[in-house]
Amino acid sequence: MRILIVEDDSALQRGLEQAIVGMGYLAQVVGDGEHADTLLAAEQFDLVVLDLGLPRLDGLEVLRRLRARRRQLPVLILSARDRTEDRITGLNSGADDYLPKPFDLAEFEARVRALLRRGHGAVTCFGRLEWHWESRQALVDGTALSLSPKDLILLESLLQQAGKVVNKESLAWRMGDADLAAGENMVEVYIHRMRRKLAPAGLAILTVRGVGYLLREEADGG
Repeated sequence: MRILIVEDDSALQRGLEQAIVGMGYLAQVVGDGEHADTLLAAEQFDLVVLDLGLPRLDGLEVLRRLRARRRQLPVLILSARDRTEDRITGLNSGADDYLPKPFDLAEFEARVRALLRRGHGAVTCFGRLEWHWESRQALVDGTALSLSPKDLILLESLLQQAGKVVNKESLAWRMGDADLAAGENMVEVYIHRMRRKLAPAGLAILTVRGVGYLLREEADGG
């Protein structure tokens, strides 16, 4: 899962990024509100960790713009504004949770996991595939699929956008290859493997030339 961290304190940036990566998720860090707003308008994330006192654009305005676009992305506010009125304002502006600074790292991680579960639901069923978001386990007719770490990232990304086209470049980035050309070649290899793994579940991965891939259920009769 991909998490956007919006925080202007460099030390806290590093700490939050390490915590997110340590939980097994992908982290992208930005330090100002305008950059965050641009990313949120153009890219897909699974959770936003949002400071309020940001340069260039206040965190509450970032949140209001996100909700104005009718995006239901979970948002966790982290802020030194710890008065009851501040928490009420944050939640009423569209935040899903509010954690005042300073905070305990274990509590932060627990809240992140809870919001990710809430954002996706505990289990997604697609065709005969059953995907458990918290454990990141895939079952077909009750039998667990054998998936490598990159397989998991690929399948999770496709399921997050099931029925929609997932950009090939985005998949390469998520799967962790800094060399874009090599990363896109790697994606093709893993897509080929994943097609075989998902065939028994009645699922197909279609190639949309020049764009990316789309996960859908097979039509009756194949």
